Amino acid sequence: MTRPKIGLALGSGGARGFAHLGVLKVLKDHGIPIDFIAGSSMGALVGAFYATGHKIEDLYRFSTVFRRKYFLDFTVPKMGFISGKRIKEFIYLFTHQKNFDELLIPLAIVATDLTHGKKVVFKEGCVADAVRASISIPGIFVPEKKDGRILVDGGVIDRVPVSVVKEMGADLVIAVDVSHVNKEAELNNIYDIIMHSIDILQLEILENRVIASDVMIRPHVEMFSSKAFTNIEEMIEVGEQESMKYIPQIRKLIEEWKGP
Repeated sequence: MTRPKIGLALGSGGARGFAHLGVLKVLKDHGIPIDFIAGSSMGALVGAFYATGHKIEDLYRFSTVFRRKYFLDFTVPKMGFISGKRIKEFIYLFTHQKNFDELLIPLAIVATDLTHGKKVVFKEGCVADAVRASISIPGIFVPEKKDGRILVDGGVIDRVPVSVVKEMGADLVIAVDVSHVNKEAELNNIYDIIMHSIDILQLEILENRVIASDVMIRPHVEMFSSKAFTNIEEMIEVGEQESMKYIPQIRKLIEEWKGP
């Protein structure tokens, strides 16, 4: 019996994207295969590390010792407060300087082209360069410049890249959204304002993603800060708990799949 090809669309959400690890672990533990991954922003980062071949247990261990101060290099603000050189070196290290065609799982990474107002989908070339572009929160990170384009956070244009993973060939799409709008969020600085604005701008668009995906997992991590890389273990646990609820549905979809 043939099975459907399963695509995973991992959404943006800053630090709350650590919940993606919990989803990945539950899918793996329950034997749900992942044939394609598409990611925006933090979803691109997590997806790239997983597609590179890192064991989920190792990613869990790494996440618990992650400290943003080690990866942030502040600069004189012109196009952003953080130059992004340190985080790019870190991504190079953890993706083993691989190109897309060297990954164990086919991966697509979404960024936003500010110059032309278009979505850019990376499927070839250097993985670290694409991830660096996708995590460039506008106004915070200095944008990544590539081929005459000014590239920023993929979450600006496609928060949960469902259509991208479908185009890769997925028959069933599992989408993960970690950017609930927290209506009681404290907005104390420019980072809070920018992240909250992006979340709100994507609200209406996201409803179409829910309809387009076969399964939409939405871990309730809105109580956690998108910028504070603390409470990481709790965010991962929320990802595990929420995704567990969907395992019966996912298995049923796989069993009932009739093919194209």
